[in-house]
Amino acid sequence: MFLQVLLSEDGNNAVTETSHNFLFGFGPITVYGILGLLIQIAPYQLYSSRSMVWLQFYGYLSQQQNMMQDYIRTSTYQRAIHSNLEDFKDKVVLDVGAGSGILSFFAEQAGARTVYAVEASSMARHAESLVFHNKKSDRIVVVPGKIEEITLPELVDVIISEPMGYMLFNERMLETYLHAKKWLKPEGKMFPTQGDLHIAPFNDASLFMEQHNKANFWFQNSFHGVDLSSLRDVAAEEYFKQPIVDTFDIRICTAKSVRHTVDFLTAHETDLHRIEIPLQFHILQTGDIHGLAFWFDVAFIGSRQTLWLSTSPTQPLTHWYQVRCLLSSPIFAQRGQVVTGSVVLHSNKRQSYDVEIELVLDGTRTRNTLDLKNPFFRYAGQPPQPPPGCQESSPSEAYWQVLTNGGPDPVMNGGGAAGDMMDVSHQLGPSYPSYNLGEIVDVRSLLAV
Repeated sequence: MFLQVLLSEDGNNAVTETSHNFLFGFGPITVYGILGLLIQIAPYQLYSSRSMVWLQFYGYLSQQQNMMQDYIRTSTYQRAIHSNLEDFKDKVVLDVGAGSGILSFFAEQAGARTVYAVEASSMARHAESLVFHNKKSDRIVVVPGKIEEITLPELVDVIISEPMGYMLFNERMLETYLHAKKWLKPEGKMFPTQGDLHIAPFNDASLFMEQHNKANFWFQNSFHGVDLSSLRDVAAEEYFKQPIVDTFDIRICTAKSVRHTVDFLTAHETDLHRIEIPLQFHILQTGDIHGLAFWFDVAFIGSRQTLWLSTSPTQPLTHWYQVRCLLSSPIFAQRGQVVTGSVVLHSNKRQSYDVEIELVLDGTRTRNTLDLKNPFFRYAGQPPQPPPGCQESSPSEAYWQVLTNGGPDPVMNGGGAAGDMMDVSHQLGPSYPSYNLGEIVDVRSLLAV
């Protein structure tokens, strides 16, 4: 996988989330391991406007391919639209941030009378080419420009878009999606219809130590004869400001997730300029809380069927992964205690958010502020390892017992960490069933408040 590194106007590197290359000859998950090993510096021109840099980025076919080849993402959108034909047949549809126009084609397949595909980047001309060569020019109209500036000849029945970023809100495309409602008829529909951000405390001493140890480079007092140690604390602070983008075993979560819901039909774009989410966690496992884990689900609520697209760690991996934000200092909590706090997202001019997290327990307060625009891509391409201390019987004896009884070799048949039983009940209480790693699980019934 390659990362496209954009040079922002202040000269800082900004790695964008949609730059993951899904090479489906190998599958979308196995390729992720190249992340962090190969970096492709893209020849982006510096613009005075950050939004122009962003539009330039999405004008590349390679970036559209990255998103289109996320099989979970694209197929869920198609199924959500096709499962609700009544909402699209003979209707007028607006596709916001259409990109290549793939969602517009899905709407046309569902019988839409007219689809207005609005795209602000130079990708609009490629979308026009696809529409022309697929002989859909009578049904799909590509409208170059920003949704805030373009004019449509009529109101629409349905708005479709893929506006989600890391932690749901990154890139601030959701604001554009909500702004587009000025073209939506009363009682019109939006696909997706709502977004749920899930937040859960987690325990991961390995990750915490890993981030701390990165700063040890600056602890050297004679690096080519130069004492670097005065910068060690500053370096550690910088590393802890980076959200961690990867995936994890859900058993590291020490409490049921708090869910923050945004109803796209009723929310206003200004509601997303500052998002404050109060937290209250009933701790289910004793141990240190090293930070907060984030993932999101979006719902497509149609007239006939509701479908969900989930980025939960219990679901197949998508290009959104999951995100973890570390606290500057862990907080120790015992099973049965209640931890309170908050997450506050402050929008910024870099099409992202500054993330303030705070947890409080018995008067002890710990917090951190992170830069969602500057995440650390940590995913190594391997299945997430279960947290230490999850085995309640001897794995060694279990292995030999299977072989003695003439069963298949558990290692050759997906055993080990990747084949272990994911017994969520150890962490989340006796009311939760066990799941095999890789099994599709409805995270809303498992973790949502």
